[in-house]
Formats: sequence, C-alpha cells, structure tokens
Amino acid sequence: MIKKILTVSISLLLTATSTLAAAEGNVSLGKTQAESCAGCHGADGNSPSGMFPKLAEQHASYLIKQLNDFKQGRRNAPMMAPLAMGLSDEQIQNIAAFYESNKVKPNTSLPVMDFDDDDEDEMDEAAKKAAAEKKQAELDELLAMGGDLYRNGDLEREVSACIACHGPYGEGNKPAAFPALRAQHADYLIKTLTDFKQGKRQNNSENMMRMIADGMTEEQIKAVSYYISMMK
Repeated sequence: MIKKILTVSISLLLTATSTLAAAEGNVSLGKTQAESCAGCHGADGNSPSGMFPKLAEQHASYLIKQLNDFKQGRRNAPMMAPLAMGLSDEQIQNIAAFYESNKVKPNTSLPVMDFDDDDEDEMDEAAKKAAAEKKQAELDELLAMGGDLYRNGDLEREVSACIACHGPYGEGNKPAAFPALRAQHADYLIKTLTDFKQGKRQNNSENMMRMIADGMTEEQIKAVSYYISMMK
C-alpha cells in the first residue's frame, strides 16, 4: 500500500490541475476579507487555540481547495460550511493569498503531559518531581517515535512516511496542494488524523490520508502530531 500511496503522490504532483494551483489573490483585500476569521484563526493566521488550525504561511493552493470543499460540502464542517458558502471565488483566492503571505509562529513550548489532578493533589513535592520526570521521559520517547514515523513510516502497519508528501521540514508541497504542517497545533493534528482514521474526513485525493491514518495507532497519531508541532 505504501508504494501505491507514493505513486499517487507523485502522480498528483506531476498532474496538479489549475484548480489547485495557487491563484494570484490580492493580499491587501484578503486581509480585510479575512477579518471575520480572526476570532478562531488569529489576525495573521496564527491561531492562539489548539482547537483551530494555524493558517499562516499555508499554501494558497491548499487553502483554496479546503474552502471550496467546505463550500461544496466535500468536507464536513458545520462551522466552516456557512462561512465558505458566502465567499466568492475571488474572495477565496484573496483570503488564501493573505494567509500564505504571513509567517507561521513556532510553538515555543513542548506539549504538556499532565498527571491526574487528583493524584497531584495528594503528592508531596518529591513525588511531584518524580512524576514530572517520568512524564518528561515519556514525552521524549513519544517525540522520538513521532520523528521516526514522520521520516520512515511504519512498514509493518503499512503507514507511509509523512516526509514523502509534506517534506523534510513540514513545508508541504504547493503545486500538489499538500499542506505545510510545521508548527501546527498538536491538538488540531491529533483531531485531523483521528477524523481521517474514523472516516469522518475524506476530502483528499484517492482517500490517501484515510488509508494512512487507518493503519496508525492512537499512540502513533499522538506521537507524530507532537513531533510535527515542534517542527520549525
């Protein structure tokens, strides 16, 4: 299956259509037209909440596709659909150009792995320190797993390497409309991969991400999401 996925990826790169190609949107107009998006995605596309994706520095080709998928009902999102339906093709191009023109801000702190609040209340300082050290070790192990999965995939589980489509630095692939992933919120990545795994999201060519995510364990999804969130 990995060979099939890579073949599809290369084919999409070589035959990327004008529909997915980044249109020459007007950044200045896009800034104004994107003002209503700021509440969730931040004024410059750097969402302050892990619930909503960062859009800054995202390829316009990818953003145009997603907004059109929301608009046409190919991507199920009750919050986004009515907003996208009110946008013209020109407005979509402008908004995409605006977000692409901004720089994504790196996540400056590692994801937090908390221990249970009830247990924490009952711990003395030594126990809290030991628990924190254990969680740090678990986080380091998880990030190492995520890095390996991103670069090499998991042949046994037929999970292809993320690097094949999203690049060595999470920069994505603009002509093929493969999204940039670096510095994205871990919580959003976990939700997205879980949605693909569960079949809740299927708006990608050849259902490629559904096939990949289906072979991933919950731990692998968490690991690669944590790793990607720290990429710069």
